[in-house]
Amino acid sequence: MNPILIHEVGPRDGLQAESTVVPTAVKLDWIRRTAASGVDIVQVGSFVRGDKMPQMADTDDLFRILSKETHRATLSGLVLNEKGLERALEVGVQLICMGVSASETHSRKNTGMSTEDATRRIVATALDAKKAGRKVQVSVQSAFGCGFEGAIDEARVRTIIAAYLEAGLTSISLADTAGHAHPEQVRRYVQMVLALDPAAEITAHIHDTYGLGMASVYAAMEAGAKAIETSFGGLGGCPFTKVAAGNVATEDLVHGLQRTGQRLDIDLGALIGVTKDVAGHFGRELPGCVYKTGPIQTKVPA
Repeated sequence: MNPILIHEVGPRDGLQAESTVVPTAVKLDWIRRTAASGVDIVQVGSFVRGDKMPQMADTDDLFRILSKETHRATLSGLVLNEKGLERALEVGVQLICMGVSASETHSRKNTGMSTEDATRRIVATALDAKKAGRKVQVSVQSAFGCGFEGAIDEARVRTIIAAYLEAGLTSISLADTAGHAHPEQVRRYVQMVLALDPAAEITAHIHDTYGLGMASVYAAMEAGAKAIETSFGGLGGCPFTKVAAGNVATEDLVHGLQRTGQRLDIDLGALIGVTKDVAGHFGRELPGCVYKTGPIQTKVPA
């Protein structure tokens, strides 16, 4: 079995709901250290309007600086529309992420579009990104439930996924934007995507709003997900959902994997160091556990 990939989204999803804008130099330090730790992907920011989301106003500048450097990890960025893609292409984003919400209410709050319109637009934008030679990941947001609407019909999720696959977009993230997912549901949805296309590469983006985050992550991995999106310290939450709450903590997941001999190539101590600095910057404890308790030492095979 191939090692599970870790996609660190702290610099984007972790910071987007914060009221305090983190200085660019501080972000660069966190991103560089996280990228050097051995995680596979680091999401630097999102290409949104700075006046609407000040925390992401320096995304272009971050990529301009980071693209001149060599990094162990792939650097990803989130785009919402064609203008965002133009900006991402201009500054050399390696992996372009975009998505559609299965919740009509969340879709309109987040993008100003219906789910149907957003699907058409995002598929076209994703294909443009592929034509430009970039790697693309598409997501289904609010896939497991919505803070405004409650349960989301599985058929709505399936329709979006089918549109992606029909367009040849096979790198798909199932995003638990509202934190409503539970392990059985996550397992079923991953299996559903693989039934539609066994070659699909599935990422799980799970929030821990109601305490089932880590259990749902393990269910996703057991069902065949290839990557997990996590955030340093469990920081984060979508500002356009009803109850914004954090992600599964990167260092907690890495610690769990290393307890069973997986992902020993990742420097857990480095990740914990970043999380401690993030917590210190905001002056509060973060939801993650291992950065506070310290890890259980795992013996690395000789």
